[in-house]
Amino acid sequence: MAGIKDVAAAAGVSVATVSRVLNAHPSVSEDARSRVLAAVDELGYRPNAVARSLRTAQTRTLGLIISDVMNPYFTELARSVEEEARALGYSVIIGNADESPKLQDDHVRTLLDRRIDGLLVSPTDGGSPQLLDAARAGTPTVFVDRWIPGVDVPVVRADGSAAVRDLVAHLHGLGHRRLAIIAGPAATTTGSERVDAFRAALGAYGLELPEEYVGQGDFQAESGRRVTEAFLALPEPPEVVFAADNLMALGALDAIRARGLRIPGDIALAAFDDIPWFVHTDPPVTAIAQPTRELGRAAVRALTAVIEGRRARSVTLPARLVVRRSCGEPGAPPGTAPPARPDQSPTPRPRPRSNP
Repeated sequence: MAGIKDVAAAAGVSVATVSRVLNAHPSVSEDARSRVLAAVDELGYRPNAVARSLRTAQTRTLGLIISDVMNPYFTELARSVEEEARALGYSVIIGNADESPKLQDDHVRTLLDRRIDGLLVSPTDGGSPQLLDAARAGTPTVFVDRWIPGVDVPVVRADGSAAVRDLVAHLHGLGHRRLAIIAGPAATTTGSERVDAFRAALGAYGLELPEEYVGQGDFQAESGRRVTEAFLALPEPPEVVFAADNLMALGALDAIRARGLRIPGDIALAAFDDIPWFVHTDPPVTAIAQPTRELGRAAVRALTAVIEGRRARSVTLPARLVVRRSCGEPGAPPGTAPPARPDQSPTPRPRPRSNP
């Protein structure tokens, strides 16, 4: 296997020049840089990462802990993180917490044992002891999507409040008045803030969010199915089910279909976190889309800034509403009702019953 001295000899430069090229040092001429890189390719030279980490006290490795690898949102987030990290010269080790604080702590311990340079985490259930200790002890850490109040690290997240207001305006314009939500875990920031945003948006139209129209889910499909079944069994079921994440929306869709009900003819469905599958359901699902790829890139840039001793700021990007056909007539702008068809009475649509 070729070593750094072989590369230096082939390129006609010193070992120090090869080292500067491999570490992207600016004080190298373009001619020398080209010759070194050509020699690296020709000889198949690979730097010894372990030796370099001992010299620099860095491994050029980031740890990413996501809440649920089965959730397409987090899968896309992980892909974006890996792409941006690679572009900046870092590799990524990914851990799936599976919405478990214990498993999250196991991943934190493993990543720290591997001497990663920094942590990107979407905290599960409000955090966990090992994660809190690592962040407070000064391990370079950035929270992405979710965060832990009171922990002073940069947060990269999407703000869905304006998109939720647009959704409620859209639903109100279509004539919907009884709106329910399948909430995520209250211990997570995304779980609590989406309910708060939904309630505030309803209040702007003089609508309330009764307790029976708030179902407690856990960001998993089965909870969406269970909560929707409970909604449909109410004496006065909701006209709209808004799922606070995509997997719970898929569970809601299963429950509605199991009842033999039509979407949106009998009940409307909307979701937070748009995913490609929603385009292919029948009907396509109205959803709030987060800028997932941008969040991943911003999170990596924030973490590398912390690692390199530069100033890192929290980043908040807006989510947006994507209107499809699962709530009513397509193309109706928020706040306006669709025109009645010549063969259609303007009276309210049929409502689902507990015993269809």
